[in-house]
Amino acid sequence: MDLLNTLVDKGLRRELPTRDEALAVLATSDDDVLDVVAAAGKVRRHWFGRRVKLNYLVNLKSGLCPEDCSYCSQRLGSKAEILKYSWLKPDQASQAAAAGLAGGAKRVCLVASGRGPTDRDVDRVSDTIKAIKDQHENVEVCACLGLLSDGQAERLREAGADAYNHNLNTSEGTYGDITTTHTYADRVDTVQKAHAAGLSACSGLIAGMGESDEDLVDVVYALRELDPDSVPVNFLIPFEGTPLAKEWNLTPQRCLRILAMVRFVCPDAEVRIAGGREVHLRTMQPLALNLANSIFLGDYLTSEGQAGKADLEMIADAGFEVEGAGEVTLPEHRATADAGCGAHTDADAGCGSHEGGGCGSHAGSRVCGSASVEVPAEARTDLVAVRRRGAGTDLAPNA
Repeated sequence: MDLLNTLVDKGLRRELPTRDEALAVLATSDDDVLDVVAAAGKVRRHWFGRRVKLNYLVNLKSGLCPEDCSYCSQRLGSKAEILKYSWLKPDQASQAAAAGLAGGAKRVCLVASGRGPTDRDVDRVSDTIKAIKDQHENVEVCACLGLLSDGQAERLREAGADAYNHNLNTSEGTYGDITTTHTYADRVDTVQKAHAAGLSACSGLIAGMGESDEDLVDVVYALRELDPDSVPVNFLIPFEGTPLAKEWNLTPQRCLRILAMVRFVCPDAEVRIAGGREVHLRTMQPLALNLANSIFLGDYLTSEGQAGKADLEMIADAGFEVEGAGEVTLPEHRATADAGCGAHTDADAGCGSHEGGGCGSHAGSRVCGSASVEVPAEARTDLVAVRRRGAGTDLAPNA
């Protein structure tokens, strides 16, 4: 297929595809999906070999959020029966992180619900970062705390944070349909603040919210322009009790095409499969490792993932290897550029796991554009499991 040959050549040169080429990837048929994966896999292996980086989420504060981001189970008005608790103490967070690190993770992502941190919150998280790094000197730490005010990114950096995550989620044109309590521009500003402070910037998207192919291409091109070191790709988890509980728009093949498009547009950035991979990729997860070079180990913020042992077996069985603590994730040109601006040389995505349900007004409505879903996906509500272990509970975490 001439399209795929062209995209591989461009990916190896870090050349931006045209919008028509990106849209054409999303429009390929299920019959061609293996060809698409094989082509994007060449780009993935060129820049990242067969390494898979493992990341581990620690939800420092669950639920209780005043924002109305309707893709999220922690949103204002959510009736999802998730765990709700206030801030973990630094030693509790460090203990939770240790489980993921023992399972092979090299990065810990510290997440807290809310519009953005107060200065006191930054102090809390700074103490937590220090507690984790006192026990695990070489661990990478990413913070995901919402919208940042002036000077907060610098304080997190001084405390030892390596990266900051803040996702764009969807296109600028449809952002107001999923959130009314802040703007798309606010999100862009936070990513820019993190980057300017020398933190490794991480920003990604959520697919499956009823968006069109054009919306997906818009947000990925916007991410390419922001130039984060990594791009987490979330697949909407339609939690009961959230506005889009009935939005089941994704098939495994659709997810693979989305990941391939992201890889072609952002060839040398770290692409991570984040929330929703078990729900929507299902038995096709190993095939997706040919497109993404990073995943979360174990559970997510408010939902359960597959067993950590199963993740490790999947990686090995698919012919990939877990990236070691001493290995640099990014290609040399990116790592060198980050080192020059004060960021750590190994940059992945922070904590781009949306953990949420809907996108907008009433359940079942399409509020993100005219979705181009060929065949309605089967609603696999049996695969949506609320997290009941790990942080905020007395049960051992999944790692």
